[in-house]
Amino acid sequence: MEELKNYGHQHPLLMLNEEQLIDNGNGVVDCSRCAEKVSAPCFSCVECCGFYLHKTCAEAPLELNHPFHRHHPLVLLQNPPCTSDQRCFCDFCDETCEKFLYHCSCGLDFHIKCALFTFNIGERNLKELEHVALEDPSFSSKNDGGNLSNCFVCWEPLAIYTYFSLDCGFNLHKKCAELSLKLNHLCHRKHPLVLQFNSERLSCKTCQVTPERGLVYGCSPCKLAIHIDCASPVPVIEDKSHQHPFTLFWRRIPFICDACGTEGHHVAYTCGTCSIMVHKKCISLPRIIQHTLHVHRVFHTYFIPKEYFESLNCMMCHEVVDTELGSYFCADCDVIFHVNCALKEKEWYCIVSQENGDDKSRDKPVNSITMVLERNDAGEATVIEHCNHEHYLMLSDNIREHGDTCCDWCLLLISAKFYHCSRCDFFLHKSCAELPKMKLFSKHFCGEMQFFSGSKPFILSSDSMFKCVECGVLSNGFSYKCNECGNHMCLRCFALCLQDAVKIPGHKHPLLFYYDYEEQCSACGRDIIAAFCCKDCNFHLCGWCVLLPTTVKHKCDHHILTLTYDKINDYAKYHYCDICEEERDPMH
Repeated sequence: MEELKNYGHQHPLLMLNEEQLIDNGNGVVDCSRCAEKVSAPCFSCVECCGFYLHKTCAEAPLELNHPFHRHHPLVLLQNPPCTSDQRCFCDFCDETCEKFLYHCSCGLDFHIKCALFTFNIGERNLKELEHVALEDPSFSSKNDGGNLSNCFVCWEPLAIYTYFSLDCGFNLHKKCAELSLKLNHLCHRKHPLVLQFNSERLSCKTCQVTPERGLVYGCSPCKLAIHIDCASPVPVIEDKSHQHPFTLFWRRIPFICDACGTEGHHVAYTCGTCSIMVHKKCISLPRIIQHTLHVHRVFHTYFIPKEYFESLNCMMCHEVVDTELGSYFCADCDVIFHVNCALKEKEWYCIVSQENGDDKSRDKPVNSITMVLERNDAGEATVIEHCNHEHYLMLSDNIREHGDTCCDWCLLLISAKFYHCSRCDFFLHKSCAELPKMKLFSKHFCGEMQFFSGSKPFILSSDSMFKCVECGVLSNGFSYKCNECGNHMCLRCFALCLQDAVKIPGHKHPLLFYYDYEEQCSACGRDIIAAFCCKDCNFHLCGWCVLLPTTVKHKCDHHILTLTYDKINDYAKYHYCDICEEERDPMH
């Protein structure tokens, strides 16, 4: 037995072979350094105190001059350098580091086995690959429905190339095990690019994506990094979304991608037949998607005649879309998205195959007004039959005649034109009466689902007390109920969500909804991270304030109270609330 002394343990250690490990009754034990199962040969404490080490862990140097990180040595630490409430992840395998690890002040952390394995790749000393069979991804047992794991070096899917799958858990493309340590590249002629860890978290110069794990080709003096796949791109790519192949074209100056409308660098792919130039990633853009911001499917196109649309503003960011470049659009509704806006959040869209049936037929609303008996000269229905009432309803705008009456559907005060029953106490806003009995709704995630799976049918309902899934208000009025998950949405929230632009009293411009907008609400002063905003003015409202009723009745006053966004009077007495008598902000 070989004895090892003073190696992070108070007692001497003895080397055990497989037979000795079994004889000790400790066939299954964990290494005290890497926390993985110990296999022979290994070291064990002579005092039998339960301390075991893999041979590789025991012999791991306290400092490692790594070929993929030549700036500083990697130092072996007993515990992760982060605080107790933080998790430390290995920069090679992306798994949690819980015990001993190699650390660099640059912010790099590695398991012992990961640091030594990559060291051997850099030193061309991969003896463990000599007896490992190559796997073909098209026949691999790991091809679980097409969801192969990634190569630990380039972090591209294993399915792209033949690969090794080692017993230690590492997956490695054959080409990545044989990468050149230095590379002279067209996009950076000043210095050779060196294979290294991306310790500075630099984005790839060609695709602009920041690789979080694995290796890159980099130039440290110039602070430049390139993905391994971007450094040696495929010369010809064919994709089912386009009828012609795309050919690699190196560019020394930036270009504008015809598929997404954003800038590209160095690596471009061209289709000579269609005269288009695109990013590599844009070759496989989904042709048809269903997006949560629109009830119909939207189609990717490379250009649209400008006269086709009344508005050229993106549904997501509300900025102008250049129709000479790629976009997603719905021809029936004049709805358009920037490509990157449409695909920004993976949970907000689903890819639709061309074989699916037309979604337009599902969106035919069923009218709540079952029959129109009379119309006025302007074509408005003045006497109707309604699905929710047994008597005829008559159109009126004489609010004073009926006093302070509320709509039986949305429970807000009657204002403007409304329908009423002359035989019983039943009132509906004109807008409420015209709501459909069923409506497809896209801006909804069913139940606990965190991703979008298509538009859902919402049914007009009045069967019980409900809590609105949007504003959280309890109500016994009417609601729209999701036919799949059963969640309710009050009429006011439902109508608001269906509008592309909201018009509110007291402001002359329409308000557009922005999903990523950090400001303070102009009405209540609260901090907001999404808001209804005016593109022309510095005016923004939170969801609560947009939903405020324009008029209310309160016991503090015998008159109707009207919502205003203006400073009525600078006189000091108007700076206090007449109900709670606390000071109020006159700007709110």
